[in-house]
Amino acid sequence: MMKNIQFFLSLLIVSCIYSCSSKKGEEVANQPAKNSTVALEQKSGANIDEETEKSSDNSIGSPERPIRFYFTPSVSEQTIKESSKEILASLQKETGFSFEVHIPKDYTSLIEGFGNEQVDMAIMNSFGYILANKKYGAQACLRALRYGKSTYNGQIIASVESGINSIADMQGKRFVFTDSSSTSGFLFPRKILADQNIECSEVFFANKHDNVVKMIYEGKADAGATFYSEPANDGTIRDARSRVKDLYPDVEDKIKIITLTDPIPNDPVVFSKEIPKNIAYKISFALMRYAMTDEGKTVFTKLYGTEGFARCSDIDYSLMREIIENNNINLSSFL
Repeated sequence: MMKNIQFFLSLLIVSCIYSCSSKKGEEVANQPAKNSTVALEQKSGANIDEETEKSSDNSIGSPERPIRFYFTPSVSEQTIKESSKEILASLQKETGFSFEVHIPKDYTSLIEGFGNEQVDMAIMNSFGYILANKKYGAQACLRALRYGKSTYNGQIIASVESGINSIADMQGKRFVFTDSSSTSGFLFPRKILADQNIECSEVFFANKHDNVVKMIYEGKADAGATFYSEPANDGTIRDARSRVKDLYPDVEDKIKIITLTDPIPNDPVVFSKEIPKNIAYKISFALMRYAMTDEGKTVFTKLYGTEGFARCSDIDYSLMREIIENNNINLSSFL
């Protein structure tokens, strides 16, 4: 009898031990894998942070914040649109930055764009640059080269049928300028007229150099002001008249040059003061490289008659500031 009781107690103890072990095993099996969960949460958190950072990347040159490249409206809008596609494609490939093309309605709105932080970089005329630098701190980094020269002139031209052979003959005639902020198409030519006390019967603004030539050719004005470049070695004209030669093949026979202005620094590539110097340098270098290619030469010649670029700084425009001072031109009146 005693043996049976002992045997029963042994079975009871073994049963309890087994039951406790099984329960503990179930608890362990059902317990969440804390380390795995934390790792998963950390991985998910990292992905979220990366996506957030990616979606909120508004750094200059990113797709969300492209560099706004403005082109001076000295030629037709269609020409700028066609040429700028090639330029920006090359810049984006070379620098990795995203770009956006803008065409201002006139020189003044381009200058003011530096003040309201709409313009990141621009190809603009020299006088416009001096205004943008003085008022908004814009900085020139490149300077255009045309026919191997870094300066150019403005010219006063007239219809051969107008009877104008000198500046004095322009008294009482109809005169057309480009834009009130244009260096070669207004500022320097206007000084020539003022020096000889010329008062024209009517004064027009055509906004673009080729429009000035067209107005004179079509008899809507007697004389006007545009940019000048020396003829090629074979005598081919390269001043503003060349831009309408396809439309008016006899333009050089119908419109003649009366006089030239003082030398003017070539057009600069200008950056807003908000653009970091390392970014401006990278873009400038890429632009110089592109302008040296066959495609680049073709594009820039068609766009602005430019054959390349040279590095420059604001000091390169000191001469123009001196000319403005010596001619008693009140720069603040254009601000």
